[in-house]
Amino acid sequence: MATFLYRLGRGAFRRRRFVALVWVALLFVAGFGAASASAPTSGSFSIPGTEAQKAFDLLDKRFPGMAADGATARIVIKAPAGEKVDSAAVKPQVEKIVSDLKDGPGKDQISSVTSPYEAKAVSQDGSTAYVSVKYKVSGMELTDDTRDALKESGSAAKADGLNVQIGGDALMAAPETGSGEIIGIAIAAIVLVITFGSLIAAGLPLLTALIGVGIGVSSITALANVLDLGSTTSTLAMMIGLAVGIDYALFIVSRYRAELAEGREREEAAGRAAGTAGSAVVFAGLTVVIALVGLAVVNIPMLTKMGFAAAGTVVIAVLVALTLVPAILGFAGKKVLPAGTKSRFLGKGKKAGEGADAKPNGGTRWARFVLRRPVMVLLAGVIGLGIIAVPASKLEMGLPDDGAQPVSTTQRQAYDLLSEGFGPGFNGPLMVVVDGDKALADKTVDRIKGLDGVAAVMPPAQNEAKDAAVITVVPKDRPSSAETEDLVHEIRAGSDSGKVLVTGATAMNIDFSQKMNDALLPYLALVVGLAFLLLMLVFRSVLVPLKAALGFLLSVVAALGAVVAVFQWGWLGSLFGVEQTGPIMSMMPIFMVGVVFGLAMDYEVFLVTRMREAYVHGERPGQAVVTGFQYSARVVVAAAVIMIAVFSGFIGASEQMVKMIGFGLAVAVFFDAFVVRMAIVPAVLALLGHKAWWLPKWLDRLLPNVDVEGESLRKHLGESADDSDGSDGPDKDRELVNA
Repeated sequence: MATFLYRLGRGAFRRRRFVALVWVALLFVAGFGAASASAPTSGSFSIPGTEAQKAFDLLDKRFPGMAADGATARIVIKAPAGEKVDSAAVKPQVEKIVSDLKDGPGKDQISSVTSPYEAKAVSQDGSTAYVSVKYKVSGMELTDDTRDALKESGSAAKADGLNVQIGGDALMAAPETGSGEIIGIAIAAIVLVITFGSLIAAGLPLLTALIGVGIGVSSITALANVLDLGSTTSTLAMMIGLAVGIDYALFIVSRYRAELAEGREREEAAGRAAGTAGSAVVFAGLTVVIALVGLAVVNIPMLTKMGFAAAGTVVIAVLVALTLVPAILGFAGKKVLPAGTKSRFLGKGKKAGEGADAKPNGGTRWARFVLRRPVMVLLAGVIGLGIIAVPASKLEMGLPDDGAQPVSTTQRQAYDLLSEGFGPGFNGPLMVVVDGDKALADKTVDRIKGLDGVAAVMPPAQNEAKDAAVITVVPKDRPSSAETEDLVHEIRAGSDSGKVLVTGATAMNIDFSQKMNDALLPYLALVVGLAFLLLMLVFRSVLVPLKAALGFLLSVVAALGAVVAVFQWGWLGSLFGVEQTGPIMSMMPIFMVGVVFGLAMDYEVFLVTRMREAYVHGERPGQAVVTGFQYSARVVVAAAVIMIAVFSGFIGASEQMVKMIGFGLAVAVFFDAFVVRMAIVPAVLALLGHKAWWLPKWLDRLLPNVDVEGESLRKHLGESADDSDGSDGPDKDRELVNA
């Protein structure tokens, strides 16, 4: 592989105009397709195999046109102190809200608007009422006119002194992107400039990453409606594509500059960078693809499509790093300086250490420190992450509702008004679907009324054929509470199998969380197992991949512990803008496993591959660890800081879910890069010595030789092991110590 990638890198450098033209053409075609395509919707959401989904499917058959999975809204009206909502002064204003919605913009998307006086949706004290609005389509598919009409529906009543707030998923909008990515890109640019000491070299990873992400996201947008991709798919692809795109280009450019510092010609340096660092990029990309494609294990179509789309963006990032980066390096020419040399603008053209005694760089010094005290470093890292991971044992999963919104939002205020006027259960009523006649429906109502967690049960509403009915059940507790979940299980446990089904947004959230929880271990086993085999091919070792997998699990569990402490328990919640504690989003564990695993293996492959390369070329185990850190630590640190910055940009979001994802991913990358890869990995390798690179002879014969360390490339170039970098040992600092 190394020889093939070497030729690919040299070819791209030599034919840079053609390569650049091809990528620009792809960007243009993808952009034109995205601009021509209609706006993506939320995509169809279903959870195959769950009772809530079976109930929705039954409703479509028995109640045609009901749009059971359509968006809903509740306009909550509270009268001024001392007045009631059914008074002569207030009632006309409430009725005007109803009529404006029925006859206003977006009425074609409305299924029904129910007056609180007809539905008896007035609180016992008469101070609060709510208007129920049902739409024919999901919240993501509502037009701007429809959503604006909903937002403006109570403006006149507000002006007259009424407190009018709006809740429900009808206000759900497609996630806005831009600020988080802009902050991340700005910080990435600063980190790259500091790392390379050159504006040109720093700009290359950003430019190529943006081209790759542009092609990937534009392609997803162009195909969104054809493949039924949700609007959130491009957000995930952008986040992952930007992360790995910068990382992979950073690895290639860094190795290119190191080869220049060794005295190579620029075309030769580009070829060697692609043949060595490029091999690491290929296998790092494969681990990310495995993690994303593995989301199919969950068996939720939306997640499967998101995973495949994001994996496609990662493949594009790998191809960009192997072809476009060498081509751009050819265009840059002498403006990309050898490692250890700063540009005239930033460093007056001096080499690091010039004019003073050359000193080992930070990576070398840290590696030597770990080699002297491996047991202490290992225990400190494992115990520290273990302590942080303790809260993960109390993890409670669920999906956020309007009660998790910031108190300043109208959704949260509507949620609170409903809780005060009617009880917290009114924010998440259950929909019980009865597949049978009126006798079965009445029997079901009587049984549900006898359950402890029920606040109210509405009379059954039958369909025209009188062979099915819908019963609305209001729990006593809020939708995301454990008590409401227990009530759902109680109703299901005492019902005739297949005849009485519980659904609705609350039940769907419970089933979704359970399905994600059940899929976590199979998904983890698949991803880690396949990656273990892949890393065994890369490192020709059993213990190194095992150490990589165990270290990753430790960092993810520690990150989950931090998420539980902040978002579920409220520790340091005010520091991160957490206004309401509650269950952790049910997608969080699997999402973190998939995303963080891919990024963690990037750092593992790039760092340890350089150690493996040095070891194969004759260095002692400890010496190889120092060499790996000498040449790779700074690049890995820069890549990790960039990713932490990108993810941290989402912590400031108003949405609790986005805030949680940003915090969780940023913390996970921090733990994995700085504690596991930078501390635990060298400590374990120091303790294992030669055993770290042990592979049974029979297994060595069975496994294909992918030659990531470039041994076949050296033979192809007529070099011996004695010509390799790092043969002089760790005590002799080389010219690149400050690279």
